[in-house]
Amino acid sequence: MNNEFFIYFIALVTIGGVIIRPYKIQEAVWAVAGALLLLVFGLISLQDAWTGIGKGLDVYLFLIGMMTLAESARREGLFDWLACHAIRFSKGSSFRLFVLIYLVGLMVTTFMSNDATAVVLTPAVAVAVRRAKVKNVLPYLLICAFIANAASFILPISNPANLVIYGKEMPPLGVWFSTYLLPSMISVVLTFLMLFLTQKKLLRESINSDIEAEPLQPGGKMALAGIVVTTLVLLSASLMNWDLGLPTAIAGLSTTILVLIAGRKNPVAFARHISWSVIPLVAGLFVLVEAVQQTGIIDSLSQKLADEAHHATETTSWLAGLAVAFGSNLINNLPAGLIAGSTVSAIHLPEAVRSAILVGIDLGPNLSITGSLATILWLKELRKNGYDMSGWAFLKLGMVVMIPALIGALLALRF
Repeated sequence: MNNEFFIYFIALVTIGGVIIRPYKIQEAVWAVAGALLLLVFGLISLQDAWTGIGKGLDVYLFLIGMMTLAESARREGLFDWLACHAIRFSKGSSFRLFVLIYLVGLMVTTFMSNDATAVVLTPAVAVAVRRAKVKNVLPYLLICAFIANAASFILPISNPANLVIYGKEMPPLGVWFSTYLLPSMISVVLTFLMLFLTQKKLLRESINSDIEAEPLQPGGKMALAGIVVTTLVLLSASLMNWDLGLPTAIAGLSTTILVLIAGRKNPVAFARHISWSVIPLVAGLFVLVEAVQQTGIIDSLSQKLADEAHHATETTSWLAGLAVAFGSNLINNLPAGLIAGSTVSAIHLPEAVRSAILVGIDLGPNLSITGSLATILWLKELRKNGYDMSGWAFLKLGMVVMIPALIGALLALRF
């Protein structure tokens, strides 16, 4: 058998391990093991593996900034403070709390990115449902996963994959809105509708809203200010067409250092509570994609796509959007976005095809628990707060929630 077969086999087994987690082995272990197997058997050179890892540098920096910022906010009680106010505003209504969390998730995703929603909002929601003594907590936590992807093409910064798809050819904000505002709204509305319909039986309980909110301490105020500054930094970086990783890392780490110094906290104890394993997980996925890319299958598919796009643009748009939406769940949408971005820039696809690809890359990952980095981060925050969800359970729900939103968004691109 040739090397291509073994590369595909290792890649499929690795992705399967990441999704299913046999024996509850961490996702990062599977991703790193797959990358090491490729190296050990000579299926990828050390230099090429390093090249693959290097492609994720901006992502690693972005994650470091967001994870340290979220941990600072958690330890300083910001999430407890926000949770109290959210519960009080809900006035005992589970539906009102459900809508409120969805709207907050929409705002966080729009202005801070889908990864920020997973890292920042999920722990806040976990605290809120615990303080409200909610029995059925999963519907509220699921919002953080689904809105993170559903709203991730409202603005260019709403998903780092958007910047990858367009690269240096990012359209002006007015052109972006004319293309993606309607599809985004349909995606957000249909995702809310399907998620609510699947969870409404669990939203019939009344919740305890009689909670006294304690004043926010100085450390919490600093963390809140850090989140606001990070949001402004992200918006500015997007307008200037800069990579988001380094500015986010600087903002997040600066906030953390100030909070630790002001509170005279132990930085080692702080660092132990961050899910650092997500970085080798992402790096392993990049190595897998680099190996698959070297088999030539991606170049062949790209050429096929280019040929079809210029003969039947509308049909190709649908096929491309659906293909990358479902394909993102096999290799994660971040490396898939890198592949799609290089393909789009190399073969100069019609704009209709490129926009369909972007919608598929952003929204498609709502199908599976490993479809996007945001969903993986969400799962890690879930476990950190004492909850869990299997890949199969998420997949069954994702099929109901994602597919109508995807079809609706792709249809809206035609208007």
